[in-house]
Amino acid sequence: MGTGPVGNDTQISEFLLLGLLEEPELQPLLFGLFLSMYLITVFGNLLIILAVGSDSHLHTPMYFFLANLSFVDICFTSTTIPKMLQNTQTQSKVITYKGCITQIYFLIVFAVLDVLLLSVMAYDRYVAICYPLHYTVIMNPRLCGLLVLVSWIMCILNSLLQSLMMLRLSFCTHFQIPHFFCELNQMIQLACSDTFLNNMVMYFAAVLLAGGPFIGILYSYSKIVSSILGISSAQGKYKAFSTCASHLSVVCLFYCTMLGVYLSSAATHSSHSMASVMYTVVTPMLNPFIYSLRNRDIKRALKRVTGVPVM
Repeated sequence: MGTGPVGNDTQISEFLLLGLLEEPELQPLLFGLFLSMYLITVFGNLLIILAVGSDSHLHTPMYFFLANLSFVDICFTSTTIPKMLQNTQTQSKVITYKGCITQIYFLIVFAVLDVLLLSVMAYDRYVAICYPLHYTVIMNPRLCGLLVLVSWIMCILNSLLQSLMMLRLSFCTHFQIPHFFCELNQMIQLACSDTFLNNMVMYFAAVLLAGGPFIGILYSYSKIVSSILGISSAQGKYKAFSTCASHLSVVCLFYCTMLGVYLSSAATHSSHSMASVMYTVVTPMLNPFIYSLRNRDIKRALKRVTGVPVM
């Protein structure tokens, strides 16, 4: 393992990603499975972006945010899976120190962006259902662009802070990462220097940038539910709820998998890694299906883009 002196410590320059499975005979199956899921994720989300961009009927705030979410999901998955596929194919578990820090940086950017975009989409649905007559005035293009821009800036600054703070840590003897990618929490646990400040910043950022938006989503949906219950006709209630169903499904899937990752962090390596697969691969892969299966506008746009009817 390559090392270089840093003060009185020995700084590790490479890490070993232990991956999901140790058995060599299962590696080709693992490679095929993750390559398939990655391609489905990329093409599925690209189709959503193309559909929204090519259909003037979809040039609305809801679909603008959806296209941004699809782009972020492609980037989020691309941060971890290509490196895992490369390591599986070459039968190498090595990732450089710089590569690990870079992976952590982009992983935090796109993970937090997912959270913020989902909260912005919840606000969009809240305005659409609770203030339908003022919707186009409130959710104007300038505000929509500003919400996305502020989300990007917050994520970049947060990730930059977390990554720079990683640079102050020393890694002396523990160079095996029990994961298929470099995860911030795992890396902090491997450090042999004082990690108190890193942990404080990490947990503060998690509460602020994951807990805060979640509270905002809960508030938005509490108002949405009370507004829907006030609609007299059953058809009106169904129509109002159907505009939120896809987003609500994605929110539940995203936060449930995040909770699974958190709960499994104290469990075995395999259970934590499998929970992370749900969070980093399965959720971004399913998002296009969730938004297209019950949405006639997206189905029509996809048919126009691909020339193939969507069931």
